[in-house]
Amino acid sequence: MELCSGVTDKSHSLSKQVDMETPPASVFHGIVLLQGGRGRFSFHSSLLLNSDRCKLQCYDYPVCPDVVKAPREEVAYVTCTYRETCIDQPDFLATVDLNPRSPYYGQVIHRLPMPNLKDELHSSGWSAGCVCFDNITMKRNKLILPCLISSRIYVVDVGSQCRAPKLCKMIEPVDVFWKCNKGYLGVPHSLPNGDILIANMGDPAGNGKGGFIVLDGETFELKGNWENECEAPPTGYDFWYQPRHNVLISSAGLVPKRAGRGFNPDDLKKGVFGRRLNVWNLSCRTLTQCFDLGEDSLPLSVKFLHNPDAAEGYVSCALSGIIYRFYKACCERDTWSVEEAIQIPAKDVTGWILPKMPAFTADMVISLDDKYLYLSNWLHGDIRQYEISKTCKPRLVGQVFVGGSILRGGPVTVCRDEELKCQPEPLVIKCKRVYGGPCKMQLSLDGKRLYVTNSFYSTWDKQFYPNVVREGSVMLQIDVDTEKGGLTVNKNFLVDFGKEPNGPCLAHAIRFPCGDSTSDILA
Repeated sequence: MELCSGVTDKSHSLSKQVDMETPPASVFHGIVLLQGGRGRFSFHSSLLLNSDRCKLQCYDYPVCPDVVKAPREEVAYVTCTYRETCIDQPDFLATVDLNPRSPYYGQVIHRLPMPNLKDELHSSGWSAGCVCFDNITMKRNKLILPCLISSRIYVVDVGSQCRAPKLCKMIEPVDVFWKCNKGYLGVPHSLPNGDILIANMGDPAGNGKGGFIVLDGETFELKGNWENECEAPPTGYDFWYQPRHNVLISSAGLVPKRAGRGFNPDDLKKGVFGRRLNVWNLSCRTLTQCFDLGEDSLPLSVKFLHNPDAAEGYVSCALSGIIYRFYKACCERDTWSVEEAIQIPAKDVTGWILPKMPAFTADMVISLDDKYLYLSNWLHGDIRQYEISKTCKPRLVGQVFVGGSILRGGPVTVCRDEELKCQPEPLVIKCKRVYGGPCKMQLSLDGKRLYVTNSFYSTWDKQFYPNVVREGSVMLQIDVDTEKGGLTVNKNFLVDFGKEPNGPCLAHAIRFPCGDSTSDILA
């Protein structure tokens, strides 16, 4: 296969062979093209001056639909788990009232318990999420709940009674294990043909194994694997796709059986934490390119711009603190490139597990008008808002601390900080001290309200934020200045999952039945 650089005459190139299982650490702006489908592939590195790349690759697209006219969210569905809390109760789906005029505003109004214990409800997604560019208000009737630990899949009917969902189907782990040889299920999305694609992190034994499983979009029966067996990446977690460019891009994640024991510094440099960004041909279901984003970088969240013509997006690397922008570099040959867009420096600390504390960007959201990008830094404790009109040069315009590990008066002392002059103060809302750091986010369709929970993964919650496990998660609302940028904690909103009838629980993913900023893929 002939290699395509996809850059100008000013670029330099280096071509070499690398092993598919262990790509080299030096691949940052390279393009990796599969050759033959098994064992080995060719790597082509392309370097551009930042000014040249920005001038060439910052695109202008038509504006997105008028999201201001979209309905305001009135309820939210939040996945909750009791795993690692020492409470022997099943996980449940919480329905939260978000209507400010309701007497139950900010309260859990319904709980749908799962029929099994210790599933670890984690991500969630709609059975219908790929919508037309000019119709983002489609009805969503079924919510898909893949389980991170048990590998079970629940299908929940939210269409019959949106304020009181009910379970309508369950796929047992043994079916996933035997039919797909997959396990440890991550993020789901609806495909253009109506089927549901679910990313996975490992095999049934907990070894690292990426790829996807497919559910029938009407019957919700398990159809099997999406990709060819020989093309399964070493690890997996999140993905996003652009139908008009026939591309799907997926992130790496962690090796489940090692990460399931907690974060261990001895696991660094041993392949436990993923490093690859994978580019797939959406229609052929084949892996076409891979990027090595650095050893132990841990790429987690992947998002394209919402505009269906946009051939670019971002991936956040939790441990390296770098957010890369990926973009189509050679339109004629459908080749893609990556470049560093944001870097959040680690902090020199004492009293922590390592001498340097990474930001740990657990989640990333892009507003539906493609104006702002949001990052949640689970360890540092802040949420950041970047203006991305120049996609290759995001500009920080808002930041707010809602917890974290570096708060004043805590066990961690910051010795050197490139950004802050002093350690942030603890957050108290409605007389409740907020522990933990911001994790999963969800943005309203009009972009004015950002909701956030503070559980990442029960085992790591217990290790880094034991007070969250003892006292339960919270769900907060951040008010967003959509004109000039800026973030403010809404002190009148607090969902306290520490007051649950069965005891404190851990809350993670958030979905709105009216549509949200992380579900809908415009076609």
